[in-house]
Amino acid sequence: MGGVNMAQPRYITDISKIETISNQEKDTLKKITDKFVFRANDYYLSLINWDHPDDPIRRLVIPNKGELEEYGNWDACNEEANYVVPGCQHKYQATALLMVSEVCGAYCRYCFRKRLFRNDVKEAQSDVTPGIEYIRNHPEISNVLLTGGDSLILSTKKIRSIVEELRSIPHVKIIRFGSKLPAFNPMRIYEDEELLQIFKEYSTADRKIYVMAHINHPQEITEHTRKAFKALMDAGVVVMNQTPILKGINDDPVVLGKLLDELSWAGVAPYYFFQNRPVAGNSDFVIPFEKAVKIIEEAKALTSGLGKRVRYVMSHSSGKIEILAVENGKIYLKYHQAKNPNDYGRFMVYDCPKDAAWFDDLPQVQNQLMVGV
Repeated sequence: MGGVNMAQPRYITDISKIETISNQEKDTLKKITDKFVFRANDYYLSLINWDHPDDPIRRLVIPNKGELEEYGNWDACNEEANYVVPGCQHKYQATALLMVSEVCGAYCRYCFRKRLFRNDVKEAQSDVTPGIEYIRNHPEISNVLLTGGDSLILSTKKIRSIVEELRSIPHVKIIRFGSKLPAFNPMRIYEDEELLQIFKEYSTADRKIYVMAHINHPQEITEHTRKAFKALMDAGVVVMNQTPILKGINDDPVVLGKLLDELSWAGVAPYYFFQNRPVAGNSDFVIPFEKAVKIIEEAKALTSGLGKRVRYVMSHSSGKIEILAVENGKIYLKYHQAKNPNDYGRFMVYDCPKDAAWFDDLPQVQNQLMVGV
């Protein structure tokens, strides 16, 4: 596995074309892909051990029956409320998000923006001018995240155009690309000399470009992935990683500890572990706080201080909340980012039922929501 040598992988959007899936399973999966589109490529599918029905890469990219369950909602952290102009969110003072692509290199089945898998939803904008003008007129914004979808799926010409526009704005110091391509299609990164040249030109000593990689399991870190990491770093890019804690994929301290180690060894900073959001169709991947904290702490005990830098957080509508501990039926939280600046840094202690898996599951929070506090 991982030894495929190719220039660019071949993309597959019809699951019936995957020969390693039985006809009976294809019939079952078609009901899911009729609702949520499927997209993968032959490189990423080559990482799957097809003899192992619970292979983590298989669970990441091949649809599952649980996706048809209407658990949660489509926009679990109310991103809709953060749009200031089409395609641009501004939730935190210093940071703006540009939704530049609705397409991914492949579709992770746990994705918190699963609404974008549907044909009737369009949030990303081919014309990012309104968002860039908004950013230009708001000097408090120093940090812009290009996301979607996958921001590195854009054409190199489009990436240059966006980066040049953002670099013409003096107060934008950091440009971030949110991308799964180091795992899905690392060749797109290390074989594209023009893309790497853009990074060399515009990731400077005082105005860095970051790539926020989405590596969920150490099985995704292949020779190709390491080559993509190196190419980015050689071009002056800072590479960091974030992943949700996912049932059946990385909910094992040894697996998670290995992920932290391999990222650190490759020079990639472990940034966030996310609590998976209660999004429709994602119930099969969700782990309660109490179990997730135990897994994370055991994983961190297996790695060095470099791996231990990771923070365990949930991106709630009210802000990014760090989950510090769960002990004796209590959960200890702190606002790492806050939509309301007065909440920033606020420390919270709440009762934590064993099945609680989201901020709104906590009884005191539920009571506050009921009375409109």
